[in-house]
Amino acid sequence: MAKRVGVDKWLFGVVLLLVLFGLVTVFSASAVLAKETLGSPYAYVGRQALWALLGMFALVGLMQVDYRIYNNPKVVFPAIGVTAVLLLGVFAMSGMNGAHRWIRLAGTTLQPSELAKPVLVLFLAYFLQTRIHKVDDWKETLLPAIAPTLVFAALIVKEPDLGTAMVCMAVTGMMLYLAGARIRYFAIAGAVVSPVMYYMLFHVAFRRARMLAFWNPEADPRGTGFHILQSLIAVGTGGFHGLGLMEGRQKLFYLPEVQTDFIFANVCEELGLIGALLVVALFVALGYRGLRAAFLSTDPFARFLAFGITTAVLIQAFFNMSVVLALLPTKGIPLPFISSGGTSIFITLASMGVLLNVTREID
Repeated sequence: MAKRVGVDKWLFGVVLLLVLFGLVTVFSASAVLAKETLGSPYAYVGRQALWALLGMFALVGLMQVDYRIYNNPKVVFPAIGVTAVLLLGVFAMSGMNGAHRWIRLAGTTLQPSELAKPVLVLFLAYFLQTRIHKVDDWKETLLPAIAPTLVFAALIVKEPDLGTAMVCMAVTGMMLYLAGARIRYFAIAGAVVSPVMYYMLFHVAFRRARMLAFWNPEADPRGTGFHILQSLIAVGTGGFHGLGLMEGRQKLFYLPEVQTDFIFANVCEELGLIGALLVVALFVALGYRGLRAAFLSTDPFARFLAFGITTAVLIQAFFNMSVVLALLPTKGIPLPFISSGGTSIFITLASMGVLLNVTREID
């Protein structure tokens, strides 16, 4: 197959639209809060714009780098090692809001769990490409494949961040399914993981409170149910057309974390169903172009790499929107490209650069 001169312009355009839409939305959601707490309405959006700019530089640079360079144990295993060290390093830092998720360095913060997702995709793409015909060998393929995921997930849960750990597990499962793993192994994994999940959800106090709030938020509207109810008020208030950009009311100190984990609620309130469907449509378009690159690629490594990067973004978007709509219990998962968060947008854009390089191989 002839090498294509250019990258997928549709995919590049969708990514650019998501980034620009995210910056506008972050400003709308955070301006009042930033003015009151940090003295400038541009505090959050300015920082987000800087990380977005750095991320776009990374995207443009990485889409020029032949993806085959990553198909090397000298790249893959150091990436695994560095990520593991960073995930351990967060516990050497002082906690923030009761969690150890960030490494603070030179006046900024790094969230290693965001790096864990693309690194796992890279490892699995490298590992599974040569084991497609023996993917059901649990000793030589399945156990070695899931080992890094289990280690990363355990460290991330310890932070604690169960949501991101679940994303890592879900992406791993999807890539093993693409490789041809039998359904019975997923059933076995489900049977093993279920009691662990039950313990973490119902025997850890703050998660148990979230689960109870999810089932009946009205039982404690000023406590554990507050977040969910305020999110639903924002979504319902928007109606079809929305209240208008910058006109949302729930961001006025009613809905916590509105510029990060619950930014989709602000989109629904200000831009209504139209804005919400626009966001969904952009992620659908990104998913289509990313999965198209994966399934049209004749290189197994490229196929796994493109599939893993794309599904990681889609799974995060699905989880985030589902939480906002009260379809899932509250989790701290950002909406890719849109939620405020420097590490998240930088890592996601860098991953898109790798994906865009893969699209050069597709006719």
